[in-house]
Amino acid sequence: MTFPTISHFISHLTGVFIPLPIQTFGFFIVMAFLIGQYAMKHEFLRLEKLGFLKPITIHHKQNTLTTLIDYIINGGFSYFFGYKIIYVIKNYQLFTENPQIYLFSSQGNILMGLICLISTVVYIYKNNQKKEVQAKSFLPSDLSWNILFVAAGSGIVGAKLFAVFENIDLLLKDPVSAIFSLSGLTFYGGLIMGTVCVIIYSKYYKINTVVLADAFAPALILAYGIGRLGCHFSGDGDWGIISKMSQKPYVFPDWLWGYKFPHNVIEAGVQIEGCIGKYCHELPYHVYPTSLYEAIFGCIAFLILWNIKKSIKIPGVLFCIYLIMNGAERFLIEMIRVTEKYNIIGMQLTQAQIIGFLIITIGIMGIVYFKKYHIQHEPV
Repeated sequence: MTFPTISHFISHLTGVFIPLPIQTFGFFIVMAFLIGQYAMKHEFLRLEKLGFLKPITIHHKQNTLTTLIDYIINGGFSYFFGYKIIYVIKNYQLFTENPQIYLFSSQGNILMGLICLISTVVYIYKNNQKKEVQAKSFLPSDLSWNILFVAAGSGIVGAKLFAVFENIDLLLKDPVSAIFSLSGLTFYGGLIMGTVCVIIYSKYYKINTVVLADAFAPALILAYGIGRLGCHFSGDGDWGIISKMSQKPYVFPDWLWGYKFPHNVIEAGVQIEGCIGKYCHELPYHVYPTSLYEAIFGCIAFLILWNIKKSIKIPGVLFCIYLIMNGAERFLIEMIRVTEKYNIIGMQLTQAQIIGFLIITIGIMGIVYFKKYHIQHEPV
């Protein structure tokens, strides 16, 4: 089944429709980060115990730039919350049907926004007055949530940017949905942007970037698989080409070989007979549920990486194996996905296949480099 929102899932289980502003895809994205953080924190603790990750000591000093950033970010969020909260409460029923449209409209309450903004500015000012310059020591695992938020925030921005560039027509037709919808995210955009921002963050705290990458590898592939479940169960358009049902192997159930994505969130296809209201469309033909295949791959790859991590003694190699596995999977799955192709030296390749090939190459070269580096620096 396909469930555009969590309310539809609850209704399917209980028969009672409870209006909640939680889209299925967004729910799985949040679950991906939470479960990924748990796996990442577990790896941090293991690597700290082995001595690969060292304690961090910083001298906390609030300068003008960080104070200004604190005011701008927290003040901005507070104003936005105050500006929207009353409007959302008054229009809750419509808000649950399309949260992003209401969140990013111009409607709101300026007075409540200013009250929240002023309250936040006063709180930050009083809090900063109490701070003194002092040395602070902590373990990298204490920063696991911070790293998660850096990776999540920058990853979503990168994923959305790559998706928008892939679908300029949707941007021109419906810019609000194209930019602010959580569906339609490009994984490699998120991986690239998230990696860059996490490296910058880890450099600031002097965390070994290579070891950090190894700690991330199993969590990343697991989060990827869970996120793809969100694509499948919401029906966000991330499906494959028309399935050849006549060639279905006996061991495959019909829904695993070909699926019509009834009640899909993007309302693609034809009207479902007898269905009234929103999300009443399904595809007129069966397609390969590629997002489900990727979810299965993500879980299997996680188990592989999780079980081999203790056997790999060279820092960086585990992350390189992750890159090879992910790149190979994405290169192959793109063969049966609906996506735009580019002519590269006579071959028809998608954006993901090009990046996937580059990531496989980087992974192989990385293993060679880290092994050579380890041999050269190994104590005699």
